[in-house]
Amino acid sequence: MAITFELPAMIEQQLRGEWADFDTVAKEAALVELCRQAKLTHHQLATALELDRFAVDELLQRHQVTEDLLGAEALGSQIATLRRLVDQ
Repeated sequence: MAITFELPAMIEQQLRGEWADFDTVAKEAALVELCRQAKLTHHQLATALELDRFAVDELLQRHQVTEDLLGAEALGSQIATLRRLVDQ
């Protein structure tokens, strides 16, 4: 799925000057915000960005999204994953 939005040219130039791959930065920011709002799980965020769980954890830390903001569903998913790993 492709999502597009329009920015005034001056703002787009400024942002592209700050980030070489602004499209990726915007995608990441939107998906992290959806995760913060509990619209996406940790796993869904990892899948959408093609990252492993550790890279997603680092990304969420950079965006100041803490476990208490992720919601019960995401936390429950992480607990289940940890239990599976411990049982192996």
